[in-house]
Amino acid sequence: MKRSGFDGPNQEGKHPYLVRGGLVLTIPNRHDGDISVDLLKRILKQVGISREEWLCGNKS
Repeated sequence: MKRSGFDGPNQEGKHPYLVRGGLVLTIPNRHDGDISVDLLKRILKQVGISREEWLCGNKS
């Protein structure tokens, strides 16, 4: 998310969050492993990042 211009993580309440402009993305509770594909899709949709942008921006 930092590659997409988000700052953070910040935390003032129960959940940490990232900020980009006026958009605030709440980070779900920590997971022991990877998050599900469904949750990732919902997060990307919320912040307006396409699948292609995500895949291209996260290649090693």
